[in-house]
Amino acid sequence: MGLNTSADAPLPVGQVSRLIGGWIDRLGQVWVEGQITQLSRRPGAGVVFLTLRDPSHDISVSATCFRQVWDEVADVVSEGARVVVLAKPEWYAPRGQLSLRVTEIRPVGIGELLARLERLKRSLAAEGLFAPARKKPLPFLPQLIGLVVGRASAAERDVLENARRRWPAVRFEVRNVAVQGVHAVPQVVQAVKELDARPDVDVIIVARGGGSVEDLLPFSDEEVVRTVAAARTPVVSAIGHEPDSPLLDLVADVRASTPTDAAKKVVPDVGEELQRVRQLQERGLRALRGLLDREERGLAHALARPVFVHPQRMVETREDELEALLARSRRTLGHLLDRADSELEHTLARVVALSPAATLERGYAVLQRADGHVVRAASEVAEGEVLRARVAAGEFTVTVAGAVSEPGAVGEPGAVGEPGASTAAPQVPEVALEGGSTTGPGPLEN
Repeated sequence: MGLNTSADAPLPVGQVSRLIGGWIDRLGQVWVEGQITQLSRRPGAGVVFLTLRDPSHDISVSATCFRQVWDEVADVVSEGARVVVLAKPEWYAPRGQLSLRVTEIRPVGIGELLARLERLKRSLAAEGLFAPARKKPLPFLPQLIGLVVGRASAAERDVLENARRRWPAVRFEVRNVAVQGVHAVPQVVQAVKELDARPDVDVIIVARGGGSVEDLLPFSDEEVVRTVAAARTPVVSAIGHEPDSPLLDLVADVRASTPTDAAKKVVPDVGEELQRVRQLQERGLRALRGLLDREERGLAHALARPVFVHPQRMVETREDELEALLARSRRTLGHLLDRADSELEHTLARVVALSPAATLERGYAVLQRADGHVVRAASEVAEGEVLRARVAAGEFTVTVAGAVSEPGAVGEPGAVGEPGASTAAPQVPEVALEGGSTTGPGPLEN
């Protein structure tokens, strides 16, 4: 119920403490689970003082029990053990402290712990925290490695010595934490978060030596698992030995069987890498030599071809072909010229044979009137008309002396033409020759 108080009417501390005690007294007994810390058993005292702590959260509650209650479980329960107690909340008014009056203590057995871990495992797996797709690959050669490990522990020594033996230049950022007990979970969580926040840390190793199931429980805590799952930096789990399998192994990006195995997985061996480099060099040299040998054989094969052995042979062959073609073309041209010359001679002979000059050479003459027209019929001239007669070797003038009559056959006696043909003499114009100069033959008019 609410209290009516004010700055003018405050409640005394004693009354507030008594009121709180009254409210708590109304609470009945409850079963509480926790981890025992700060166990105090004073000799001769009838009361045992202890503190119950929540392993997943930094919350503790004081508890007391009678020695008879403690003696029943003293052989199986010690500091750091998980227990389930039946207790009634009590309020100590003079000091304003809350405590639990324990009337029964039951140790949490291994079977029950494993059953709880299995339920938590199924729940986290259903959320996908263990899915392989979430796993991040490790860098080939990390420049700075974060190490979460117990102080001065064998696990720390194994990781550091093996890593530096494999790669002497490797660097570590070490966070020493409690790896069991009530302070393990918050310290491991804080260390992982600090290393994950540093951009120069390439990988984080969480390592611990072997131990019992109870000793390894902090590495199956839900808060630790979720912290590792949320980390952006790859995390390697190296908890315990090969048979040990806390939930951290399932959520980590890489699981190592031991801290020594974690060093081998994270840091490459300088000797192995040098050997691999030498092998790659030898492989590259073999490949290069093989390529050169193949190219040399190809080059030798190409140079062995006749065209390279006797390069002038191609020119000589082409020279012979060119000379043959040239001789053939000359023969062909000669034949064409000879044929054309023969045809030209025959054409010239025909032209000469058919020309008027050749006709005149045979004794014929061409009569032309004064106006230059050639006389083709006797009726074209008149008696006494002066004509010009052209012969093969010149020309002269003639005068028509006889009367005009019907023309006779060409070549008959008495006609101006070739003499000595026939004795029958038709009547033709008589031509009186007058003295005229003889000249060479001129062009004939039609």
